[in-house]
Amino acid sequence: MISANNVTLRIGKKALFEDVNIKFTEGNCYGLIGANGAGKSTFLKILSGKLETTSGDIVITPGQRLSVLEQDHFKYDEFPVLDTVIMGNQRLYDIMKEKEAIYAKEDFTDEDGIRASELEGEFAEMNGWEAESDAATLLNGLGIDTELHYTLMKDLTGSEKVKVLLARALFGNPDILLLDEPTNHLDLAAIEWLEEFLINFPNTVIVVSHDRYFLNKVCTHTADIDYGKIQLYAGNYDFWYESSQLMIKQMKEANKKKEEKIKELQDFISRFSANASKSKQATSRKRALEKIELDTIKPSSRKYPYIDFRPNREIGNEVLFVENLSKTIDGVKVLDNLSFTLGHDDKVAFVGGNELAKTVLFQILMGEMEPDSGSYKWGVTTSQAYFPKDSGKEFDNDLIIVDWLTQYSEIKDVTYVRGFLGRMLFAGDDGVKKVKVLSGGEKVRCLLSKMMISGANVLIFDEPTNHLDMESITALNNGMMKFPGVILFASHDHQIVQTTANRIMEILPNGVLIDKITTYDEYLASDEMALKRQVYTMDESVEDN
Repeated sequence: MISANNVTLRIGKKALFEDVNIKFTEGNCYGLIGANGAGKSTFLKILSGKLETTSGDIVITPGQRLSVLEQDHFKYDEFPVLDTVIMGNQRLYDIMKEKEAIYAKEDFTDEDGIRASELEGEFAEMNGWEAESDAATLLNGLGIDTELHYTLMKDLTGSEKVKVLLARALFGNPDILLLDEPTNHLDLAAIEWLEEFLINFPNTVIVVSHDRYFLNKVCTHTADIDYGKIQLYAGNYDFWYESSQLMIKQMKEANKKKEEKIKELQDFISRFSANASKSKQATSRKRALEKIELDTIKPSSRKYPYIDFRPNREIGNEVLFVENLSKTIDGVKVLDNLSFTLGHDDKVAFVGGNELAKTVLFQILMGEMEPDSGSYKWGVTTSQAYFPKDSGKEFDNDLIIVDWLTQYSEIKDVTYVRGFLGRMLFAGDDGVKKVKVLSGGEKVRCLLSKMMISGANVLIFDEPTNHLDMESITALNNGMMKFPGVILFASHDHQIVQTTANRIMEILPNGVLIDKITTYDEYLASDEMALKRQVYTMDESVEDN
């Protein structure tokens, strides 16, 4: 168990947390939610001891081990992958290294023998003999192939490092597990594996995530941070949302009844206070009036942008024709004779672990990259708006936000352009900020403003939820569902894929396309799709040999 007792944290004059009291108990998974800037990551740092409180304290059950998902992706660059995972249980790792050092001595003394015996006993108690196999199991589950287990961390890709650090946090059955955005940069298969791991995890988990589906799947409780307080709800994210909205609704209805009663009493007092025969009744009602107190309904610190993609032109029946599209990058065939046709009702999710293939396909369709062979053709009624995964070049200039967006608008009126920025929560002086200094989340909101102002009837999104808070993700999800045109998108957000897509395409590692008209959940559950993946994988293996 871990608990916060009267915890206050002040940064300058501002109180980020004020007298927080909360207890996290064994066997539960707590989703820590709140608006950007509410202090979710900060509170995890307080719980882990990495950040001291202004007052109050954190209490952990004596003898329990706490494990944290490391955020520094370069910290273990000089260590082998397997060692990095085992270091998740530092005491076990220290024993292993001390044992190795003792046994490597040429002049092995009696004292060394006694010390080695002590270490062996503690090593056995900690299930040390299973450490390497347990670490390998975690790595394999997250998609890190066995041949990478003995390579140095610095030789891994960024997404591979993320998986290793996650395995490190999960290693050794910690009593308390703190996870800050564990699904970031994970492919959908790794996210599914993590979901099952946490569902079956017997100890305490506290997790921060912007993935609503993930929180709904794994969380037994929700801890909501708002205005420096933390309110605990029994249930997952959807239950919290429904409960919080119901609570506000009930308070408003109760206040409305109280206001009606207040008016009724005030009218009576006003009419009869000067009437001698009614004076006692008027006095009685004055007392009753003084006792009525309206509930204070403090508005949430959450702010939801308004995302509404409205096409300027209705899309025709002929949308996109792709024929035998192929592309090889750095000797690897990323796309292999891709062919498909899109109709005017299609909302296509590109799924699977082949991230590069999705990005390359989108870049080709937007004219940013040439295919090696094959062709594509957009319908004459179509217009496209594109959200790239890497938007760095979009903001590599000295423009202020309002001028940056104006260049993409047919209507150059500043008030008109500011209206689109206002929908995305850029208010007042925000419009004169230079785009090059914007945060990741602000840049994403700028790109979404650009897509809205374009009036396009075909939208292409390459991982649009990166850097967005939960409120913005919810608004984007709603905007995508309401959009009357065609959408092609790649996203790791399960809920967006499930609620938006009516057609699923998966580009396999060998560049071959699986194309299915279905929902995402139905696709994942399909035995036919699992068999196709297996066949394609076998075909690729045969070709390699």
